[in-house]
Amino acid sequence: MGSHLLVLVFVLLLLPTQVLAGAKEKVAALAPSGMVLVLDEEGNELVAQNTDQPFVPASVTKIVTAWLAMEVLGGDYRFKTRFYLGDDRVLYVRGGGDPFLISEELALLAPELLAATNTKPFTGVVLDASYYPDDIRIPGIKETDEAYDALNSALAVNFNTIHAVRKGNSVSSAEKQTPITPLAISQFRLRGPNGRSRISLAQEDPGVSVQYAGELLAAFIERAGGAVKGEISIGSIPEGAEPIYVHSQSRTLSEVLTQMLIGSNNYIANQIFLEVGAHRLGGPVSLEKSLQVASKIFAKHDLTEAIHLEEGSGISSKNHFTASGLAKLLHHFAPHANLLRKTRKGSRYKTGTLSDVRTLAGYAKTNNHGQVRFVISLDGRTGKTRFRLLRAIERGL
Repeated sequence: MGSHLLVLVFVLLLLPTQVLAGAKEKVAALAPSGMVLVLDEEGNELVAQNTDQPFVPASVTKIVTAWLAMEVLGGDYRFKTRFYLGDDRVLYVRGGGDPFLISEELALLAPELLAATNTKPFTGVVLDASYYPDDIRIPGIKETDEAYDALNSALAVNFNTIHAVRKGNSVSSAEKQTPITPLAISQFRLRGPNGRSRISLAQEDPGVSVQYAGELLAAFIERAGGAVKGEISIGSIPEGAEPIYVHSQSRTLSEVLTQMLIGSNNYIANQIFLEVGAHRLGGPVSLEKSLQVASKIFAKHDLTEAIHLEEGSGISSKNHFTASGLAKLLHHFAPHANLLRKTRKGSRYKTGTLSDVRTLAGYAKTNNHGQVRFVISLDGRTGKTRFRLLRAIERGL
């Protein structure tokens, strides 16, 4: 009887080792040249395959941006847009880099603005986007019409894109919540394809996106019972003016980050990344300020050599992480893991995709080790393998 008990105890002791070996074999079989790192809650390596070299994270970078934003801004932070009223009833608008100034937000904003100013027609609108320098450019953003290449701006609407339907010269809005404007029509006639599509606003002139924001704001003011009778132009707030209305984004930063991570929106990511620097070091925003703030936070957490950023979305292939560094950062980000997309089993993850890169990172819910941190980087041949690897980690560990 005693010998049988000893054998049973011995077998039970061997089981975790056998399970771990099986998981490693499964990972190696699925992606022998892939980089895979899995750590348990104490930081012990459960799987470590091809982890010696830094990798390009692609949109997994957005986890880093989300962590920096929570560290600097906090989850309850709300972006603000300020409104001023001249004696001649010219409406002045100062953009604050709100990444979620979408049609639904303008529909909330317009009635509040009119309540603060009354419904007498405005004699003009002056748009101040000086919080962002005109020459700001994000590494990796190309001059294309693709929505993921939209320019960042202090004052832009609908992620600095136009979503419309074109049939020859006829252009209509593709969204019932978004009125069509003259500039939207002209831009879509110029660059939009036939059919339904979303295009970024013209990159050669950042003022185009600011002008479109003013047109769409005017359309929502009219929907709310007001009117704009004069010119919509770009200019500056009068010196010493005090805002008559300050609109706080209806979504907290935590809510915006959730949308950014799930939708993997490059525009939102870099708007937030730029705000991190300006919030800590003062406006106007600059990429250099944000990189400086990020560097100090990385140094504080011993991540200087592990996380190299060029920008905050992952669109630049010059971003480089080490697997151990990202896994360490995931330890710090763990209280915010619920911001990430969830698998059926309950794992949380963020994908990254560039032409030659497929990445996946987050927190896997496993059978035998509870929640573990994982980092996966593969070449660009398939994106499905990374999810097969995640399932192997969930079931095999």
